[in-house]
Amino acid sequence: MKSYFHKLNRILILLIAVTNLLSAQAGGWYNEGNFAPAKRIKIIIENKLDFDRKDCPVAIPRDEFPVKKLHEMWVTVVDPSLPSKPEPTKEELAFVGGHGIRQETNGHQIFYQLDDLDKDGIWDELFFQTDIKSKESKTLYIYFGFSGRGWNPHGTHATIGSYCRHIIPWWESENIGWKLWFPTSVDMYGKRKSVLMSEEMCVHNYCGYQGIPKANWDFGSDIMRVSNSFGAGGIGLFEFPNRPDTVSTPRFVPYEGEKISEENFNEDQLTSTRYAFDVVVNGPMRSIIRIKTMNWNSGSGYYELTQDYTAYTRQNYSTCKVTFSKFFPARNGVTFACGIRSGAEEYYNEFGNGFVIRAATDQAADPDDDTGQKGHKVEFIGTALVVKDIYHPEYRKIKSMGGNHLFSIPVTNNLSYEYLIAGAWNEGVVYNTKESFIDYVKKTSKEYNSPLKINYGSIEIK
Repeated sequence: MKSYFHKLNRILILLIAVTNLLSAQAGGWYNEGNFAPAKRIKIIIENKLDFDRKDCPVAIPRDEFPVKKLHEMWVTVVDPSLPSKPEPTKEELAFVGGHGIRQETNGHQIFYQLDDLDKDGIWDELFFQTDIKSKESKTLYIYFGFSGRGWNPHGTHATIGSYCRHIIPWWESENIGWKLWFPTSVDMYGKRKSVLMSEEMCVHNYCGYQGIPKANWDFGSDIMRVSNSFGAGGIGLFEFPNRPDTVSTPRFVPYEGEKISEENFNEDQLTSTRYAFDVVVNGPMRSIIRIKTMNWNSGSGYYELTQDYTAYTRQNYSTCKVTFSKFFPARNGVTFACGIRSGAEEYYNEFGNGFVIRAATDQAADPDDDTGQKGHKVEFIGTALVVKDIYHPEYRKIKSMGGNHLFSIPVTNNLSYEYLIAGAWNEGVVYNTKESFIDYVKKTSKEYNSPLKINYGSIEIK
């Protein structure tokens, strides 16, 4: 008899699940606990690529969205194809409290952000990530109405901290992290477990190299040697068309009006290039650091710019948007530049239309260490750079500044361009082989050049 009722119960549960799925696919209205919204808008996102995309970013600008007046707690993004959350147990409720998600019907809510990027108090982008199949047109719903429930675990983090008496910004996903010891050339941080750790690094001022195993082995290690190079990502200018191996960067500027400084930092904050950092967005799905570069006198021009570096949940890449606010070159033919370090340790590099991939063996060792401690040898360190096709990038490999893979980009009308950096290592959780990292970067490059197309339906009232 017990076996009979057990089978009957399983059949009923299956029927309920199927009914919920069919209802959701038919456009049934979402409910969660006592939250029963009566207003929504359908959006259809299209993947034009011939492969499935996972954790794909979706950014909806305020200018394009039919509803302008929004508050973070008056928006619920629902994927009707996902299984609804059942009623939580007493133990689960005791842990999450009154803000925990209750029983859902007709889909499942997904985490999102309503981000104010220009800091004027008004949202600029609605952002979330989703999975979408090859060539799929996927329906999502955005519901309107106050809901006080839904904890958002953070998959990214951004912070600014004093690290060895030096103010630097960090941004990270659970898989990989980046920081700017040098203001416009990126350090890369490899992790052994999926964990957010930049806050801990700054609070305790752990050494990013061999000191870390003593603190927390899961945190990983600095795995990018920058020195005078472009590191895991950096910007500059090609100011001399007849000298293609010469690139100007904000960090190395004329000293006493004559030679280019070979110091790792600029001369001072008054007469040389200066920098300022801001945390623009801090999770849960993406985090953005803004780097403002001012008073850059290259000796052949004067420039100021901002860089917005973004980390994405469950991804091993960061995107960067560069915007010049002052651009006064002394000659014609100047082009934008962005790049990553090359070097003697690399055993593989490949470049194509708008991308370059590098694999190397290196010692993760503190270049300033004078204690005699040995570094940690890393068999595989992967870095990559992708520039969108619309910017018509031209690949160049230069021997100067420690050796670098670079792209020259024609100056745009709005003095702005975008690129993507990616990284991995053999001790990481994902993409920890050369082959898997190459596949990831090539797939990511296609995704970067083919953002999801968004179509909006009309506003529906229940």
